[in-house]
Amino acid sequence: MDVSDSSISSGIAERYATAVFEIVKENNNLPRLETNLNDLSAALKDSDDLRELLVNPVYTREEQADAIGAVAKAMGLIPAMQNVLGLMASKRRLFVVPALVRRLGEMLADEKGEVTAEVQTAQPLTDEQSANLAKTLKEKVGKDVKINATVDESLIGGLIVKVGSKMIDTSVRSKLNSLQNAMKEVG
Repeated sequence: MDVSDSSISSGIAERYATAVFEIVKENNNLPRLETNLNDLSAALKDSDDLRELLVNPVYTREEQADAIGAVAKAMGLIPAMQNVLGLMASKRRLFVVPALVRRLGEMLADEKGEVTAEVQTAQPLTDEQSANLAKTLKEKVGKDVKINATVDESLIGGLIVKVGSKMIDTSVRSKLNSLQNAMKEVG
């Protein structure tokens, strides 16, 4: 049976995330978990050293556990997050941390009745554009929408919006590709 690495990571992340989420929810600490996830997500994005620690097999279990424990403590992560990161280090599963953070974020959003829209634009959205887009999407999906915007200049103009399994592509690049395909069919 051929299973991709991402499905293995998401399966492992799902189990850890469920355990952490239930413990944190039981302790009425979901707001702190959300803050921790935002901080951890930013650290993963900004720190090459942290990403290296998670995936480099040269580090021993003890070195990974000590390092991730120090990082978690310095970041002020709640005990449930500190404990799960330590457990993951002892099991050599720190490579799953990005998937864990993503899954916990999804669980928090679901708990709050929110969905996340992945939005790609040719230029950065202004705060007003982002708020208008969130409002429009809320009317369509019936839930509060959190915008996760990225810039992809190859879109030329317009945007691509993904909410759950639905995708709307109004980019100029997409329209040009459609026009090009139509021209090929004609001649």
